[in-house]
Amino acid sequence: MKSIFLTLAILLAANSFSQKEPIVMSIDGQGVTKSEFLQIYLKNNPNPKYDKVSLDEYMDLFQKFKLKVAEAEALGYDTIPKLNKELEGYRKQLALPYLIDSAQNEALVKEAYERTKTEVRASHILLRLDPNAAPADTLIAYNRLLGLKARIEKGEDFASVAKMKTGSEDPSVMNNGGDLGYFTAFQMVYPFEDMAYNTKVGAVSNPFRTRFGYHILKVTDVRPARGTMRVAHLMISTGKEATQETKDNAQKKINEIYSKLLAGENWEQMVTLHSDDAGTTKKGGELPAFGTGTTQRMVPAFEDAAYALKNDGDMSAPIKTEYGYHIIKRIEWKDVQAFSAIKKEIQTKVNKDERSKKTQDSFVAKLKVRYAYTNTGSKNLKWFNSNLDSTYFIGKWSAAKLKSNKVLFSIDGKKFTQKDFADFLVKNYRGIKKDDASRVVASQYKNWEKSAILSYEESNLIKKYPEYKALVNEYHDGILLYEVMSDKVWNKAVKDTSGLRSFFNENRNNYQWPVRLDATIYECLTRDIAVKVGTMLKNDTINSKHVLDLINKDSELNLKVKMNKFDFENTPSIKGKSFNKGLNPMYEFEGKFYVVMVKENLPVMKKEFSEAKGAATSDYQNYLEKNWLEDLRKKHNVTIDKNVLYSLGSN
Repeated sequence: MKSIFLTLAILLAANSFSQKEPIVMSIDGQGVTKSEFLQIYLKNNPNPKYDKVSLDEYMDLFQKFKLKVAEAEALGYDTIPKLNKELEGYRKQLALPYLIDSAQNEALVKEAYERTKTEVRASHILLRLDPNAAPADTLIAYNRLLGLKARIEKGEDFASVAKMKTGSEDPSVMNNGGDLGYFTAFQMVYPFEDMAYNTKVGAVSNPFRTRFGYHILKVTDVRPARGTMRVAHLMISTGKEATQETKDNAQKKINEIYSKLLAGENWEQMVTLHSDDAGTTKKGGELPAFGTGTTQRMVPAFEDAAYALKNDGDMSAPIKTEYGYHIIKRIEWKDVQAFSAIKKEIQTKVNKDERSKKTQDSFVAKLKVRYAYTNTGSKNLKWFNSNLDSTYFIGKWSAAKLKSNKVLFSIDGKKFTQKDFADFLVKNYRGIKKDDASRVVASQYKNWEKSAILSYEESNLIKKYPEYKALVNEYHDGILLYEVMSDKVWNKAVKDTSGLRSFFNENRNNYQWPVRLDATIYECLTRDIAVKVGTMLKNDTINSKHVLDLINKDSELNLKVKMNKFDFENTPSIKGKSFNKGLNPMYEFEGKFYVVMVKENLPVMKKEFSEAKGAATSDYQNYLEKNWLEDLRKKHNVTIDKNVLYSLGSN
């Protein structure tokens, strides 16, 4: 809920670029300029109208938003450490696109796009290694992989070497022999992807490192990208430990469903009734898009069957995977799009993955040149080399004995000192492996220097980039708005149980059950089945379970039973019909046949508090918000210049 609310708040937020422009609105002396308001208005209105009615309606929403933010600031929400920490996290995310080497970033975007045009199939051998492993352990892993590579290049089978006791430490190796199937850009960590795309078919790479450890890989094939695929599926699952009988029954069931679909049964309905994939049944079986340009991959058998479908709407015969049996329906296939169409999407992905580290390193190098970087380096690090001991690795090291505060480096005239570095060391000990003190100091100094330079540049972004300043302010307002609304409206309505109950009692006529049917509805596949069900129900000793067990003895598709108090308006199969108490005559609706056993026709009746609590809580929140806004209008001084507002359309 919070992320959704923040997004909405951001779309309404306003920022201060310049106070020289006409002011359209001010709250407690804080003005919103005409250009600010226009920018936000256009964000919320892709097809803007500049008539008085539209502008007045939007201004009313905007005024409410700004009143709430002003109240949050008046109450000191902007000083709460938790909220400041949250804003800092967002601020750092927003800063990332400004802290990269734009030229190199552009090259990486183009590289990624070119790679989406092909798919590489590779096998790998992994030796797990902690990212902070000691150099000695790193050398052992490297040399061990060189030995395995030599055996493969002398003719031994890659999969056999990978499965050896001293081979790959990837848990999946015993099932796949190290074969990872086909992949494209963004579907592997970048160092792995990079090595795969730079290794010739049939060749084995040199050892290389990712965050998982050391690898060697062999490229076994390269093919044109198959594009992006969207499909839905209907799955009958079989667990890994399923008996042969369970597998046979699952296969029988999927074949029966397939026959029904070929005969014209509705796909969505069959998915809802029979699919075992609970995560997709309410979406017609639709899965996330997979293939080129996505991070989503499917098991090879599933992908091959999906890509074999030639047209949108085509349906596969049942296929088997390790998860069970599937029928796949193609929704949409897209070939690799033009660079101009997906550049922004690729840019976002590049900024988020390990590629961004490469651009940051070169960006820092450029900042050093731009800001006249000077380093007094190693001589002033000697104290750390001599004083960093074993307590550092357990978080108990202290720099209390450091008496000097010599400059380690400076940039743009700002000096970064020994004590600054000491603070960094104290805060950043986690994950650092025990090693020689001088190597740890050298490594941590490199990390600190990069971090400090980027932080310095980040501190200047608001001055340099108005659009960045605008985004930061928007997140600031959104965070405050969410928090003050939680305290003054949402949580208050939930916690104020006596107030909620009083509100419910005062407005009880608003909470009523419509006309309903207390009944058992038998949804039958055919007319003959419905006749059998009706005949069985004439026997008072027969209950719904008996009927279900008997009718579905040969097929789970024959009968579906629902017992409930049904709302006529929201239950299509009974809407507009009338029923008598007891067994009612069979009827047909949308190709199915229905037998309804009525316990009681329920008239309109008032809901009890427990039955209406959700709706009453929502209404009570609206009531609290309305009263709160009335108080805010009295408390805060708001002025709106209608002449400026109505002049927006003249720009």
